Amino acid sequence: LLLTWTIPFFWYNQLTLHFFHIPQLMKVVNEMCPNITRIYNIGKSYNGLKLYAIEISDNPGEHEVGEPEFRYTAGSHGNEVLGRELLLLLMQFMCLEYLSGNQRIRHLVEETRIHLLPSVNPDGYEKAFEVGSELSGWSLGRWSSNGIDIHHNFPDLNSILWEAEAKKWIPRKMFNHHVPIPEWYLSKNVAVETRALITWIEKIPFVLGGNLQGGELVVTFPYDKTRSQGVTREPTPTPDDHIFRWLAFSYSSTHRRMTDASQRVCHTEDFAKEDGTINGASWHTAAGSQCP
Repeated sequence: LLLTWTIPFFWYNQLTLHFFHIPQLMKVVNEMCPNITRIYNIGKSYNGLKLYAIEISDNPGEHEVGEPEFRYTAGSHGNEVLGRELLLLLMQFMCLEYLSGNQRIRHLVEETRIHLLPSVNPDGYEKAFEVGSELSGWSLGRWSSNGIDIHHNFPDLNSILWEAEAKKWIPRKMFNHHVPIPEWYLSKNVAVETRALITWIEKIPFVLGGNLQGGELVVTFPYDKTRSQGVTREPTPTPDDHIFRWLAFSYSSTHRRMTDASQRVCHTEDFAKEDGTINGASWHTAAGSQCP
């Protein structure tokens, strides 16, 4: 389960944290808070750069029964760098606030196992960083080194579920709470970064995830794909739609700008009318996105 936070991307040329600084920054946080943090990598990029993550928990490296696992990812589009900056700042903030005795942060650390992955597409970031300005083109560094849009590279499990529902296979022949990845997908052109993310998600029982992207100032929630074929925009709620709407609004309502009626529109959509949130399929359909 995943929600996507999209944030304005046009500042990335002003941000200067280089990829090779990520492990050093994580190491600083780990040394400050060794009892609640653990650094690990989930795999490598197409060019061989490690995909580093940090875990924040009172028992790092250990899954505790009844304790929810949460993940934040960023940088699936390598030139959208603000998300990675926010996650690097978040890990530092949580460490410092935990040490200072902030009760809210202590509760999160002690009752949740949190994983932060700041750079899903380090190769794309490297390409954008070398040029240093989005004036060279909005797409530079967006995709992986072998030309794949990682954010839209996941299996389309929605169609499989809906087809099974139409054939009345649920729940006797197929469960609706876990749709296995089809074999044909694994033989497709799947980015190594996507494979690493899928392995990570299968290994750790995450109950919720958030993905930070650049672009519009909005929180999108599942489903991302329209159920009606050939329709590009259509409300397509999950069975837990009320929960996702509440989660999305709980974020946007505490943001200084997302529900501000005077907020400047990035392109043509005025998301403030919807309290800074939208069902992904209502915005634009996307099969196989990171937000199912």
